[in-house]
Amino acid sequence: MKKFRKVLDGLTTSSPSGGTIGSPSCGSAAGTPTTAPTPKEIDVQETLVSENFQLCKTVRHGFPYQPTALAFDPVQKILAIGSRSGGVRILGRPGVDCFCQHESGAAILQLQFLINEGALVTACADDTLHLWNLRQRRPAILHSLKFNRERITFCHLPFQSKWLYVGTERGNTHIVNIESFILSGYVIMWNKAIELSTKTHPGPVVHLSDSPKDEGKLLVGFESGTIVQWDLRAKKVDFRIYYDEAIHSVSWHHEGKQFMCSHSDGSLTLWNLRNTSKPIQVTFPHGKIQKDGRKESCKPILKVDYKTSRNSEPFVIFSGGLSYDKAGRRPTLTIMHGKAITVLEMDYPIVEFMTLCETPYNNEVQDPYAVVVLLEKDLIVVDLTQSNFPVFENPYPMDIHESPVTCTAYFADCPPDIIPVLYSIGAKHKKTGYSQKEWPVSGGMWTLGSHTYPEVIITGHADGSIKFWDASAITLQMLYKLKTSKVFEKPKQNEGRAAELVDDDPFAVQMVSWCPQSRIFCVVGISAHIILYRFSKYDANTQIVSLEVRLQCDPEDVISPSENENNPCFSEPHSGSHSPQPHHQHPASPGGGTPESFKDYTPCLKVKDRAVRVPPGYQAELVIQLPWMDGEPPQQISSLDINSAYGLLAFGNCNGLAVVDYLQKTILLCMSTLDLYGAADPYQRLTRSPRRNRQSTSGLTELSDNQQSVDTERSKSPTSDHVNGHCTSPTSQPCSAGKPRVPMGPEGPRLARRGPGRPPFRKAQSAACMEISLPVSHTEGFASRRAMLQQLHGVTMYSHDEHHTTTSYCWSDRESRENSFSRSRSSSVSSIDRDTKEAITTLQFGESFGRKSDTLPTPCLWVGTSLGVILLIPMSIPTDLEERMEEPVTIGPCGAVLMLKGSVLRFGFLDCMGALIPNPYEVWRDLNAPEDPDRPRKRKLVHYSPSSSQDTCGEGHLAIVCSERQAKVFLMPSQSCLFVHNITESSFVLRADVVSVCNSVCLACFCANGHVMTLSLPSLRPLMDVNYLPLTDMRIARTFCFTNGGQALYLSSPTEIQRITYSQEMYDNLQEMLGELFTPTETPEAQNRGFLKGFFGGNAHTFDREELFGEAAAGKASRSLAQHIPGQGGVEGMKVAASGAVGEIARARIALDERGQRLGELEERTALMMTSAESFSKHAHELMLKCKDKKWYQF
Repeated sequence: MKKFRKVLDGLTTSSPSGGTIGSPSCGSAAGTPTTAPTPKEIDVQETLVSENFQLCKTVRHGFPYQPTALAFDPVQKILAIGSRSGGVRILGRPGVDCFCQHESGAAILQLQFLINEGALVTACADDTLHLWNLRQRRPAILHSLKFNRERITFCHLPFQSKWLYVGTERGNTHIVNIESFILSGYVIMWNKAIELSTKTHPGPVVHLSDSPKDEGKLLVGFESGTIVQWDLRAKKVDFRIYYDEAIHSVSWHHEGKQFMCSHSDGSLTLWNLRNTSKPIQVTFPHGKIQKDGRKESCKPILKVDYKTSRNSEPFVIFSGGLSYDKAGRRPTLTIMHGKAITVLEMDYPIVEFMTLCETPYNNEVQDPYAVVVLLEKDLIVVDLTQSNFPVFENPYPMDIHESPVTCTAYFADCPPDIIPVLYSIGAKHKKTGYSQKEWPVSGGMWTLGSHTYPEVIITGHADGSIKFWDASAITLQMLYKLKTSKVFEKPKQNEGRAAELVDDDPFAVQMVSWCPQSRIFCVVGISAHIILYRFSKYDANTQIVSLEVRLQCDPEDVISPSENENNPCFSEPHSGSHSPQPHHQHPASPGGGTPESFKDYTPCLKVKDRAVRVPPGYQAELVIQLPWMDGEPPQQISSLDINSAYGLLAFGNCNGLAVVDYLQKTILLCMSTLDLYGAADPYQRLTRSPRRNRQSTSGLTELSDNQQSVDTERSKSPTSDHVNGHCTSPTSQPCSAGKPRVPMGPEGPRLARRGPGRPPFRKAQSAACMEISLPVSHTEGFASRRAMLQQLHGVTMYSHDEHHTTTSYCWSDRESRENSFSRSRSSSVSSIDRDTKEAITTLQFGESFGRKSDTLPTPCLWVGTSLGVILLIPMSIPTDLEERMEEPVTIGPCGAVLMLKGSVLRFGFLDCMGALIPNPYEVWRDLNAPEDPDRPRKRKLVHYSPSSSQDTCGEGHLAIVCSERQAKVFLMPSQSCLFVHNITESSFVLRADVVSVCNSVCLACFCANGHVMTLSLPSLRPLMDVNYLPLTDMRIARTFCFTNGGQALYLSSPTEIQRITYSQEMYDNLQEMLGELFTPTETPEAQNRGFLKGFFGGNAHTFDREELFGEAAAGKASRSLAQHIPGQGGVEGMKVAASGAVGEIARARIALDERGQRLGELEERTALMMTSAESFSKHAHELMLKCKDKKWYQF
């Protein structure tokens, strides 16, 4: 024992804990070795230390959730989108994608680029201005300015100006120096802007812009309809316009002689500066004249852009303005070009749009070439250079939320050939009709880093679709889309079980399982169905095989002491297998029952029973369904595992376990959880009442093997939840909820209030997938994890059993319901000691030792339950191909039974050298490929036996088991518990996985309290514990997943995927992997105005804002008006300065190169002129000689 502890990273200070496997050392700082015997052959040298781990966000994919603002830099060609939660997404060419977050979380009101300066100003709803430096891969705030007495409504920053105009709700206009972020003493007060005789306040400032003709003139628009042109030099008003309708936006003609306004009545007005008494034109673009001669009322035009073009008529582009009487019409963007009016209908409401022009100068012909339209849930760019106005193909993954995401999976270090294959198949189904021009948002710079490997993200959606994404090199690109709904007949409304079962999303995906090596793919749906897919490069006519598995039971069924009844599938060697049938199979129900109970076994969905033509890609081969039984819907599938080498698929729910041979299309095992134990049941359970009596007298009275401490821990709170991918705790959704019960105990009256009806399956399933609960803490007085969650979140919780009704929820509901709960009245009283429902929470196939006496590893199924029990089920699988297709797979009696605290979440296997043992798999072969007599298609299996690489280390392997409270390391086949670590006492683990990091392995855990932890293997030493999220929410809990390489992801919003890393190596290389937002670019030169234009067009070019707004001329602003907040200092500031210096050097270098190029051109021109002069001189001399002797009359 001393030798083993010394080898395992020198844990000589840890004292062995006492005796049994089930009594771990509580509160230990590291994994505690037990007194179990340890073979001397084990020699594990751990290499991971805490310095190998660093948690940080890497990149965010998807559409910004709840967008509010839009900005574009026409020189750098980068786009910024602000959101309601204070986030800013900055986009450039594909690969250039940056996310910034304001710490305050205040909504973004407006964004303003400092054009070609590598900086961005954000105006937030908390009346704060922020200046972001974009000259670094991770932008940082340089300055902030907090307004104390006024609310910001509009901002304007003229091109190449360092003074920002800020309009407020009171109608005043302030001026901010961008460089110092200090308020100028120059203020345009609202009472000076309007006439003294005006009795009403003009309202908030809704528009600010400088005149294209003269930068010293500022146009101020007030909400009430008042427009004022303010002379900044003279500090007086040039003209005032009073209009009856409220103003929403103003847009100048580039010559500065006219401007256009949009109004709340759906009208557009055109004003000329020569006569401001009335508009020269008033139009209602979508308002028709009615029979009585009046204009029909229209919706407000929220924004208008008036852009001139060199070679055609001006463009007038606006959003809104439709008539009110046409209900149900989509939001529109209208493009008026000359006499042609084009109305583009949008799928979602328009948040903002921006016209992209060739020049950044507002006093030049604009020549618009595209319109960026920001919708509530999409981003589109319209090509203005073509008459039919096609849209550009969006290169960003903005359609993740096309249908609500219901599950995620993350696979790092995939086989290198899988991504090109999926892309080639998916490319055949791409949409057409896009603009042929390049995507106009092309700024920044991104190169493929050296630390890249194939990564795939899979998202499951509410409409049953599956999307495969290429996630290599921190980018995201759509590879392939699969629609699972095509396997089934379309459910008809109000007909059959489908209508009663699922109202909105019968095909919603709950879980996926993918083997990249064999390309076998499995989908679990909300309608209690599993679809098995195989990949093929060829299309085929296929007949989908359907199996029905009756995995139904009732907790009140009679439990007989007879071994044959307790273990029906193990009574004979082959009794667990069934003869193959082409379609529906009906094995016995695991709970035992009469033929009358099978009279109603309708499946939830109808599988297509005809041969169908399937395209290349993933093709459905087998559908497994859990049908209704005796008028009750099936319980959701809570766990799934598939193994291509064995040809087996296992799944379970809160009723029991089923194993299917997908090669022979037979059901090998269909058994309740209780029957799995046989004689090895660790609990002593009371005999339950007959089903007809429906009495809840069953209970957990005593735990064997001195497990009283575990019983005490479990009785405090439920230990299973839907977030972990399995059935709800026995307390929240009992199987017998369809019939009234007479509960026994002090809480009987509360339970007896349940009505006789059964809630619809869809509602129970949807709520089940959303349910989460936090651990109980008796010191805080909570009766259950749900009660604690309600106290923490201040929300209600979903209930499956209160009055036998449930809060309706569907995947397509508004996102605000994602974090809602419905509190169960009975959750505080029903616990594990009152109900013996035991869900199958995790499954894994692998080569292991089913019993202590085994000397060689055999195929086994590891089963984890919600009561913390681990079962090993050994199997006998024929190895020969022909025998495998003909001989049945035999499943032996249950082998080892191990115990943990809390619901079991994850298994992992290491060899005795500490290396990860991968799952065996079958090498992919295309079953639809043409036959090749020279190369027959045979099954090629790859096995990683625990003892295959251990010639000197002896037999056996290490099994890592993680539950929601605890992690243990067992030595197989002796089943000795080598190490145990209590992961958390005050919370519970939501996700856990054994992952490879830095050429080693560790156990990664994500807890409900937001902590991300890593533990060394096999010693279970804590390596990292970071409070990443202060409180987790439903979406994160449901979608969080780890993968190899020290990476993880979760759905940070209904539309966005956030990727993080917990590897120090990747953290160090992140700067190299991220894109550059700023690239040194020369600002385009302004056009020559010409002598006459310069003479008659005013002296705008001599306007000096510094002279007007500087402290010397305008004085200091009141300190109480705004507070300056310095940005991030220290290392970040040094990085900013360094990047700024690098940018200046690069600019100087570019300028030097351009100067040298111009000098070279000048030298060439000079040489040409000299040559031309010499030629002219020569010809002139010849002409002179020719004409020298001629008289005047001879010419």
